[in-house]
Amino acid sequence: MLSSMGTNTHATSRVPSVSHTLLLKNADVVVTMDDKRREIKQGCVYIKGNTIVSVGTVKDVPQTADRIIDLKGHIVIPGLINTHHHMYQSLTRAVPKAQDGELFNWLTTLYPIWERLTPEMMKVATKTAIAELMLSGCTTSSDHQYVYPNGIKLDHSIEAAQEMGMRFHACRGSMSVGKKQGGLPPDSIVEDEKFILKDTQRVIEQFHDGRRGAMLRIVVAPCSPFSVSEQLMRESAKLARSYKVSMHTHLAENVSDIEYSKKNFNKTPAQYVEDLEWVGHDVWHAHCVKLDDYGMKLFARTGTGVAHCPCSNMRLGSGIAPVRHMLDCGMHVGLGVDGSASNDSSDMMTEVRQALLLQRVGFGPQALTAREALEIATLGGAKNLNRDDVGALAPGMMADLAIFRLDSIAMAGALHDPVAALVFCNPGKVAYTIINGRVVVEDGRVATIDVPVLIETHNRLANTLAAG
Repeated sequence: MLSSMGTNTHATSRVPSVSHTLLLKNADVVVTMDDKRREIKQGCVYIKGNTIVSVGTVKDVPQTADRIIDLKGHIVIPGLINTHHHMYQSLTRAVPKAQDGELFNWLTTLYPIWERLTPEMMKVATKTAIAELMLSGCTTSSDHQYVYPNGIKLDHSIEAAQEMGMRFHACRGSMSVGKKQGGLPPDSIVEDEKFILKDTQRVIEQFHDGRRGAMLRIVVAPCSPFSVSEQLMRESAKLARSYKVSMHTHLAENVSDIEYSKKNFNKTPAQYVEDLEWVGHDVWHAHCVKLDDYGMKLFARTGTGVAHCPCSNMRLGSGIAPVRHMLDCGMHVGLGVDGSASNDSSDMMTEVRQALLLQRVGFGPQALTAREALEIATLGGAKNLNRDDVGALAPGMMADLAIFRLDSIAMAGALHDPVAALVFCNPGKVAYTIINGRVVVEDGRVATIDVPVLIETHNRLANTLAAG
């Protein structure tokens, strides 16, 4: 039974003030992901403003607050962290001609559609993707935006994320090598490299917030080795490090990706990024399905992260990323839903489950446990994004939480281990998602936008885009 008590019951409508307090109490389990990996029965979380003040049982946590939410029959976890996405792609889900292709075929089918994107489409698609993420318990998301036709800027994605209330890492992606130069994308949607670097510098200076607890950060993110030049990769790394911002790109996604790297650079993907100085704690790469042993040891040694995207890898037939081996090597591994045109979903909890199952398909039933999969989606994501303020529930951490019901039909019969059940079963949508101390999903409904109106607008724009 849900109940809300206290004087400030409308806190969902705005970012909480410094003085606002929120008490989450009586949760069946609070999964902390703290240093001791505590799982607290009958747990409570006390929040002041945007920060967690205390986590524990009734005796450990103040029992008065401006707002109190009774969470009997619920499980509380740290907000999930999505480390790879292309939010604009929610407009091109399940496109018939792209349904059955591998990566390169899939891309060449969709590029001509994406060149018709507009600023309005970009904003609506970003809001749609974020709403879906929030409903699955995601509180921090990166977005790798690398197509800019028809006046689109990274600013449009940023504005949409801010309106939705998502903690956001906006990746200023780019493509500069078109078909004429031996690249994959059509020449109509590549950009001049001098402009790319200039605009990347602009968005860093205008938007990046390097402070602890930041809601918005900028990432330097050339799209991939097959769509940008070696020179742009080098200059992008120099730019990123001069501003102390993170770096992100695609790498070693499938067999074709490996063949392209060997043919064009005479190097494996791992050797290529090592030569370009695209390794380090400030770098994470998407996919790495075909990363070799040398690459895994290199990434572990340098603190380079990987965004594992199991649903997309399965959908495109790319293969099974050796996550178990990566973890055993000491690599940082986070989770990503990838674009909604190669996953066709933005559901982080589904991604956690698929990460677990896919490792077991490839490497046996002990390859990944439920708790390891959940840790990848929280602490692993925080490491990828180079953050120490999210991914766990502990005093001083940002108040980012996901709360699921335990009394749903999907969880029936699984409550002897609610934490494992959250991963093995299908918990459905969240009851609550809290970001930066603000309740953005309440009783399973997004509080920051009218979702039915958003869906109607999104479908209209998707039909317009598909029609050409």
